[in-house]
Amino acid sequence: MQRHVVVVGGGISGLAAAYHLRASGAEVSVLEASAQIGGILRVSDLAGLPVDEGAESLLNRRPEAVELAREIGLGDDIVYPAGVTAGVWSRGAIRPLPPHTVMGVPSRPEELTGLLDDAEIARIGDDRTMPGLPLAHDVAIGRLVAERMGPAVAERLVEPLLGGVYAGHAEELSLQATVPALAAAVGKEASLLDAVETVQNQASAAPGTPVFAGIRGGVGRLAQAVATASGASIQTRTTVRAIAPAAGAKWRLETGPAPFAEVMTADAVVLAVPPSPAARLLDRVVPDAARELRQVEQASVAIVSLAVPRSAFPQIPESSGFLVPPVEGRTIKAVTFSSVKWPWLAELAGDIVVLRASVGRHRQAGELQRSDDEIVDGVLADLADAVGLAGRPVEARVTRWGGGLPQYAVGHVERMDRVRAAVANVPGLAVCGAAYEGVGIAACVALARTAADSVLADLNSTAGEPGPAS
Repeated sequence: MQRHVVVVGGGISGLAAAYHLRASGAEVSVLEASAQIGGILRVSDLAGLPVDEGAESLLNRRPEAVELAREIGLGDDIVYPAGVTAGVWSRGAIRPLPPHTVMGVPSRPEELTGLLDDAEIARIGDDRTMPGLPLAHDVAIGRLVAERMGPAVAERLVEPLLGGVYAGHAEELSLQATVPALAAAVGKEASLLDAVETVQNQASAAPGTPVFAGIRGGVGRLAQAVATASGASIQTRTTVRAIAPAAGAKWRLETGPAPFAEVMTADAVVLAVPPSPAARLLDRVVPDAARELRQVEQASVAIVSLAVPRSAFPQIPESSGFLVPPVEGRTIKAVTFSSVKWPWLAELAGDIVVLRASVGRHRQAGELQRSDDEIVDGVLADLADAVGLAGRPVEARVTRWGGGLPQYAVGHVERMDRVRAAVANVPGLAVCGAAYEGVGIAACVALARTAADSVLADLNSTAGEPGPAS
């Protein structure tokens, strides 16, 4: 008999879970609360060009996302960035991002000339004479770097890089969760410099492999393509209000507004939603997991996409973009020159330069409460100072992602391990999403498959009926 699995959440995690479940023969329903699927994967028109509003690249050195794109028929559209470098806007100039770093933590201090002053560079060498490593516990990466290499390295390198990925604060983000390879090396080496070098030597095992990949026409295409390939039944504007075990090893899901609640039954449920709604749904079923998930904070960000005439630049950008340390006090935290980074977009753009700026960090939601025009004006003012941009864009678009990025605080890995262990005690239930093992698309796809495998194993088992965890 064909089993029915309900996936709650229509972002890339939920869609990837649905795809794998369907490939294994299950009947699948995807329930998405918003008006469209895809989560942070969305591509739309900007000045007649397809431009991503959210995530715009896939981690190519981790295979899951690229392999999925190939499986569903997008293989011919997989593309790679141009061979251009990125920079850091610091102390009045955009300086090249040092090549030998791991999430901004350097192994060759001499490469930081210009970005740091002589005294700040000299301070890095103190790392080799300090006690405290190897390290046996999790720490905030920013605090560790500031202690061992000096605050300038943390402020002007680690902060902007972590901010670009997590929109968080390095002094709070977990080393183990954000840079697990470096955390492992810190547990073996006597200095942070040696630990960074160890990680770089491991990474050199795949020379010539592009770090990132994209999709012609925008990475946002991936979500709809996965949905179509899955063949799952997808319902948008459908909020799941509650889940509970039901008779006959079934699950009962309530959807819709309370006065007019509708009920759906399923043999298994995959929750592919952010921590807050996941905690709400798990509260009565797996209270221990719900309690842990409530501890995960979320950051809100905005992506400001601009289509700018080439003539507005005194010199056409030749880099993929630049990061901005928070200590600079600017509106923007990162800029990507999309039509420079992605050759396929450059071909379409002609005399237009497409760029995107990231705005907002954890606990700085006030920045996003300004109007679209105010945010765009702030971005344009920063770009005028950074690259001499003059005039107005042909078109501008502000996309707000409220609570879009989970914060990986110290102890996050252990917390998520406890969540998944508690959920695993309830047959026919699994969780996945960006909160657990990585915010990138590849990590989400990988965990979605794990979640699908988990409920499939439960369905194929003769274990007892689902029930609340003890």
